[in-house]
Parts: sequence; structure tokens; C-alpha cells
Amino acid sequence: MTSFFANTTEAPPIEVFHMNKLYLDSTDPNKVNLTIGAYRTEEGKPWVLPVVREAERRLANDETLNHEYFPVLGFDPFTKAATELVLGVDSVALKEGRAIGVQCLSGTGSLRAGAEFLANVAGLKTVYVSDPTWGNHNLVFKNAGFQSLNKYRYWDTANRQINFEGLVEDLENAPERAVILLHGCAHNPTGMDPTKEQWHKIAEIVK
Repeated sequence: MTSFFANTTEAPPIEVFHMNKLYLDSTDPNKVNLTIGAYRTEEGKPWVLPVVREAERRLANDETLNHEYFPVLGFDPFTKAATELVLGVDSVALKEGRAIGVQCLSGTGSLRAGAEFLANVAGLKTVYVSDPTWGNHNLVFKNAGFQSLNKYRYWDTANRQINFEGLVEDLENAPERAVILLHGCAHNPTGMDPTKEQWHKIAEIVK
């Protein structure tokens, strides 16, 4: 009997992880790992932030934690604190019940959950992502059901800065009900974020 998985093909490698494997396999004593964005010691070993170690210690010693199932939308105190951190404690959207928090698995998991909700519940099928953006973003939206994948200009390679004029023009020309994927901080992969004034301009366009 032929295996159910006989026609399975191997997906292409994710560039950053493939490069990291090449680094690990290399025997060059002068090699430097500039692939995965993670804190490292001078010896190249993972470095955990002291505040993370302290949080882990407190959790380990907290006898009230019982590993019980969370509600479907996540741990309420966490989602409440997270939304207040992002939108502000006095946010009008929160006070009017127009914004909530949902706990998901990491950035990619959160993006997939949001994309599926927008596609399958809100019926939205058009998305704009920055150029460049992280490698899996287009696939996340495509596999969630989005049919029109588009880019808005973001990075000016020649001048090594944000192409804000191009960004504004592309967002202004985006159709109604288009989903705009914005990187709230530490734009991936450029690391360059809009100024506060530029964020206000972006908010005026996409609202």
C-alpha cells in the first residue's frame, strides 16, 4: 500500500534558519553569527535577560499556579494588561468596548489567527504588507484565505531610510476594506520605524 505521504514534497528552507545551520556547521574560528536576532554572550551562547530569569524564578516559586486551562481567548489579566499597554489605560476604544486582546502563540501564530478572523469572519480578502517584510507574512495571509497580496513601499535602499512618501502614496491608493499590516516596533527586517509624527499620518490614512 502506498503511503499517504508518498507525494509530500519538502518545503524550501527558511533563509535565516538555513543560514544559521550553515553557521553552526562551519568550522571557521572567525565566524560571526548575524542570522537569527537573539541576544548572545561574547562566546556566542544564548544570553537570557535578568528580568526573564527573575520572572521564571517567581513563577517556579508561585504555588498558586496550577497549569489549569485558560479561557479560549487567553489569560484575562494578561490580555487586559497587554491591551492597556498598547492602547493606553484611558483608551476610548477600550472604554467603548471596541478593542479586546486575544492571547495567541507567538508573532506568527497571532498573525495567522488575526488573518483567519479577517478573512473568514469579516470577509476581507486584500492585504498590503511592507516591502520588505518578514518572509512568512505573505504565506500566512495567503493560507488564511486572502486572495490579493500587495506591497506598500517602505525601505529606500539607496538612501538607507524609510521611503515615507512612497509609503503614504501606496496606502492612500489602497482600496477600501484593504488590510494594512504594520510593524508596531522594530520593523522586521529593516529595524527602522516611523517617527511619532509619521505614525500620526499613517493613522489618518488607514483609519
